[in-house]
Amino acid sequence: MTATWDPPNTTDPILSVRQILALERVLAGDPEVVAGATHLDRPVRWVHVAEAPDVGVMLTGGEMVLTTGVLLAGDEHKQADYIQSLHRAEAAAVVLGLGRAFPAPPDAMRRAADRCGLPLVVLHRPFPFAELTEEVQSRLVRRKFAAVSLSESVRTALTGLITAAAPLQRLLDEVAVHSACPVVVTNLAHRVLATAGERSAVDDVLRDWERIARQAGGGAADGWIRAELGGRGERWGQIMLCGYRGDTATGRLLAERGAEALVLHRMLGGGSAHTWEEQSAQSLLTDLVSGVVPARQLLPRARAAGLPVNRRTFVPLVVRDAEPAQLERILRLLGLPGLVAELTERTTAVLLSLARDQDAVALAAHFAARLHGESARPRAVVAAAGARTVWDDVPVGLREAQHVADAVADTAAVLDLPVVVRLKDVHLRGLIRLLRDDPHVQSFAERELDGLLCGNGTDQDLLGVLRTYLATGRNKSRTAQLHHVSRPALYRRLEAIQTRLGVDLDDFEQAASVHIALLAHDAQQQ
Repeated sequence: MTATWDPPNTTDPILSVRQILALERVLAGDPEVVAGATHLDRPVRWVHVAEAPDVGVMLTGGEMVLTTGVLLAGDEHKQADYIQSLHRAEAAAVVLGLGRAFPAPPDAMRRAADRCGLPLVVLHRPFPFAELTEEVQSRLVRRKFAAVSLSESVRTALTGLITAAAPLQRLLDEVAVHSACPVVVTNLAHRVLATAGERSAVDDVLRDWERIARQAGGGAADGWIRAELGGRGERWGQIMLCGYRGDTATGRLLAERGAEALVLHRMLGGGSAHTWEEQSAQSLLTDLVSGVVPARQLLPRARAAGLPVNRRTFVPLVVRDAEPAQLERILRLLGLPGLVAELTERTTAVLLSLARDQDAVALAAHFAARLHGESARPRAVVAAAGARTVWDDVPVGLREAQHVADAVADTAAVLDLPVVVRLKDVHLRGLIRLLRDDPHVQSFAERELDGLLCGNGTDQDLLGVLRTYLATGRNKSRTAQLHHVSRPALYRRLEAIQTRLGVDLDDFEQAASVHIALLAHDAQQQ
């Protein structure tokens, strides 16, 4: 028999019929598969030498039975019954040594084996069964211990990471190291929550994720190995080894150890206040905003995360002073597909994905109006960039929206802002924020505001009054109202400010100079 096979992974606790037949000692017996050749990948749990016709009652399943058939010779009915009994006992295969009892493969046994799909192998040369049992049993025992050792090694490594409050990504990286293939975690809707492994291999998987997610069954034979995530009778996701090239049993072990660790990680809070869904969106949008990873490389991740990306209009938004959970809820209520992720403590990115025939401006305004109707004071700020129809333009749009949100951050309460703030609405504030790191601008701000930058409580109070007074267009009534002081009290503070700075705020040019300096100072503090 000519055998072609890949050397088995020594961590697999079992051998297949095919692998046993390819062993050097077995090849010395000149084995030939005469029936059940399509079932050679059956796992062999043990090797059993037996001559009794009723050996089937002694088996528990998964055995490779070795026999000379000496008690079956001359009786085709017994030969067929023998094969049937092994089939009922779920034996892995039967190996018949040719000799005095059977000089050639018996037709009755071959036909019966073909009918029930039981591999029947004959040995054409005399072969001591003891050598085969010794070889296989020792290999099985070594593999069993190797599998236990690997299991404990992986479990120990993952438990150590959980104890150290490592993030989800670190756990997945550990599983990916052991499996040497992409690892993907999804929710029940097959949306990708996290990935690990070589970046190019992961991208290849995500690029075809819609097809992969629709595949039925475990697909373990092709290296697609899944393990369920859940507890207390409830499933909430799965971990998948994508294209695992080792033995299936080892892959299942790795997936199960990974699943155990992820369930425990989630139960313990995972070292993060965010859910895995939130962390997934945060990672994607942060990478988009930063521009460190090209947008085109992030497209498979966006698609796998459930964001529609084909022939869509993308609306980049950045919202200040609103909870991400609230924004997600509003998106669901309005039926708007999108991703939500917290960028900083006060800012949250929202990326809407709209059909090309939808009105992006109107829907962004509708979203903002709904948010404003729910928000407490101070009112949340919704900053938007222009709609993008090309995915590669999304990062620029997100950065533009973030710039707009930051430009009005400290004075949103006193400015008469539209429901959705855009670049054209920030005027001078936007320009000053772009120039905030220029040394000349920094020096100008320090020089103009020197009399109020000592840092004590009084100076901070006066700076606040000055900020409001200039932001309201030097409206004294409005400034007094916002600071909850009387007009005479406000006049005294304005006089103190003018004295400290040595300026006349009634003079437009001097007031404008102080205003620009204050905008630059505030931009530098962000």
